[in-house]
Amino acid sequence: MTATALTEPARPARQRALRPTGLTWTLLRVHRSALWFWLMYVAVAAGVLLWLYGPGANAAMDELVRSGCRDGGAPDLGCDMLGPAGSRWDYTVALAGGMIALAPILIAAWAGGSLIGRELEDGTARLAWTQSVSPARWLAAKLTVPAVLIIAGMIPLTLLYRMMWAANPELREFSWHWFDYPVFNANGVLATVYPLFGLAFGALVGMVTRRSLPGLGVSLVGAGIVVQQLLSLRPYLWPAETQRSTDELPEVWMPVGEGSYTSTGARLGEHRDYHPPSHFWPLQLVETGIVLALATVAALIAFAVLRRRTGAAV
Repeated sequence: MTATALTEPARPARQRALRPTGLTWTLLRVHRSALWFWLMYVAVAAGVLLWLYGPGANAAMDELVRSGCRDGGAPDLGCDMLGPAGSRWDYTVALAGGMIALAPILIAAWAGGSLIGRELEDGTARLAWTQSVSPARWLAAKLTVPAVLIIAGMIPLTLLYRMMWAANPELREFSWHWFDYPVFNANGVLATVYPLFGLAFGALVGMVTRRSLPGLGVSLVGAGIVVQQLLSLRPYLWPAETQRSTDELPEVWMPVGEGSYTSTGARLGEHRDYHPPSHFWPLQLVETGIVLALATVAALIAFAVLRRRTGAAV
């Protein structure tokens, strides 16, 4: 009886010790709805990409063969466009790329409206600061934990997209090019760094507005504007090559501009500036550096705003 009585109180303590604790677990628990949404988002995008790689591509290629646009089969479709199966593949490529391209804007809206803005508005953040969690540590966790989840989700999607893209060169001839947005983003590291920028930018907006709805709205619009501006800047991030003739550019070249040259080489007769496919990675890496720099600046400003508002508590 005595031994049993002495050992029974220890059981709840051991059970409590096995429960996850700490700031990271608290963050995941508070934002579990967003976590589940992100996991489903990645899973759906991955499923779409696997369909494009397998059943969707196979059906489209079989259709091309039957149409006579590839070896074998009797022609019954025009060879300058895809048939129904090919069109489904084409539309789904746009859907998959759009999901990847939309991720940074959605993440920015969530970070501004819920991750930061709502917790500052309802006092949850200040409550955490009074429980042995400094404001700087609180914000660091708010950025680090989602960043890890973003990287863990976007890298597999990028690899799947690249696998799908490389496996279907004949289907791509009818629609998409390497420089098309969002194909360009989804095929490289920009698919990951843009969502990281969205996280940092949304956190900054949330720190400034300190309210959920304004944080959501400003983050959504602001991130969209930044992404659009960088898209318009993309052709000028790496020196373009020049074609000094009136010939049409191959479709695999990214057009930059055109004009005229004189006989001395001044730009008055016909010329065209373009990026060949070999410029894919230089353009990707330069833009990646710019986006990471913007994300870093946004995060640093967010910490500066926090420090100014909390003073010695940081």
